[in-house]
Amino acid sequence: MLEEYGLLVRQIDDGRFAFPTLAEIQDLGLHPTDPLHIGTLDDVRCVGFETPHRSELSGNFKYLSLRRLYGAVPEEHFWVAGRALQIVDWDRTHRFCGRCGALTQRMETERARRCTACDHANYPRIAPAVIVLVRRDDRILLARSSNFPDAFYSVLAGFVEPGESLEDTVRREIFEEVGIELRDVCYFGSQPWPFPHSLMVGFTAWHAAGEIRIDEHEIVDADWFHADDLPRLPGKLSIARSLIDWYIEQAQPNG
Repeated sequence: MLEEYGLLVRQIDDGRFAFPTLAEIQDLGLHPTDPLHIGTLDDVRCVGFETPHRSELSGNFKYLSLRRLYGAVPEEHFWVAGRALQIVDWDRTHRFCGRCGALTQRMETERARRCTACDHANYPRIAPAVIVLVRRDDRILLARSSNFPDAFYSVLAGFVEPGESLEDTVRREIFEEVGIELRDVCYFGSQPWPFPHSLMVGFTAWHAAGEIRIDEHEIVDADWFHADDLPRLPGKLSIARSLIDWYIEQAQPNG
């Protein structure tokens, strides 16, 4: 299902897509081999695999990036596709051992590839990152990153470094990016995020000290916002939006 140009999908109507069945893929003249089990969805087995790229596809089939499918397929399909994307990419890029260069082969008992020469095992890589909603009185901290493709504001996030706890990462990232200190760091929830292989771990926290001083290499703008005067926000599927929506609910008179 995955190849270098994106995910193979079938267009249902304007702006909506579906993932093809094995029969539909074979009807296109694509004959995938060596599929990887991804899981089940509505009691249907889901697999992922690479297909040879075809610049022209019949009917309403096309290749689209996972980002392009954000909001264009049902939410549960989006997450299965993200899982498939990560697993297929890991399998494709670890066919040779990173230690000795010999061929690897899939293990039957777990999700891993083991070297046929030195026995070194490799597992799919997951990059943990924290994302945190910071409150100060009745406002929250939102920032616009230089990496955002659109001019929206969101809560701050960053990757965990070796030797750090998640809470340590929360405090370090917020201080590095906007120069403030935190108190009462609390776990909120988590979400897999396949761009490319992250696990977003959400937290809430309160401002403890300091004023906003942005890291201009990563942040374009940052400020404190009230629930009644929010800027453009990230999409509904993200844990970033879940954190912001939680704050909005808390800010309501009966929240």
